[in-house]
Amino acid sequence: MKPLFYFVALVMLIWAVRLPFQPITHPPGVLAPRDPQQSSLAAGAAGAAVISLKNWQVTPLANYSVTARVLAVKRYRSDPVAELAPYDALLGWGPMSDSAVLEPMRFSQRERFGYWHYGPNTALPAGEIGRYQANTHLIPATPEIESRMGWLREGAVVLLRGKLVEARRADGVGEPWRSSLTREDTGDGACEILYVESILIK
Repeated sequence: MKPLFYFVALVMLIWAVRLPFQPITHPPGVLAPRDPQQSSLAAGAAGAAVISLKNWQVTPLANYSVTARVLAVKRYRSDPVAELAPYDALLGWGPMSDSAVLEPMRFSQRERFGYWHYGPNTALPAGEIGRYQANTHLIPATPEIESRMGWLREGAVVLLRGKLVEARRADGVGEPWRSSLTREDTGDGACEILYVESILIK
């Protein structure tokens, strides 16, 4: 009897650990109707000062907030910027937060890029998909915010506020890592790099 008890207990433990990270499903409907909000940040303005973070110098470029559906999320541990931005979140808003649009699509992330794969019944043309999604590199402002990022999962609706930034290694090695400042671009350099000052997972 004891082996059966231990087996059942182990299965329940695995289920309890995995459950909080399973994708969240939603009925059809737009969950995040607004586009991301961005405002300019003039040199010398409050919040524009360079931030020293770990082995990096982070320069704010614009204020930014976004409410979006998480299409995919990936933790990075060993690439050159993992110490600064441990998480990437592929975010969707407008039609890209609607389960009816997303149902035939699949999403993935690798090497700091976000990818979408669409089937014959995808409601949006390929040229429109990029307008309503962004792979976003997340730089936590505090250890507490980094801890909360660990609870991001596919299907969650998240509110992120902070600043789009350019990051340089403090030792001057390598090229600067600069955020996109528009939602209209795609490909290399089109990702948002967000210094996250607040995070709310709904």
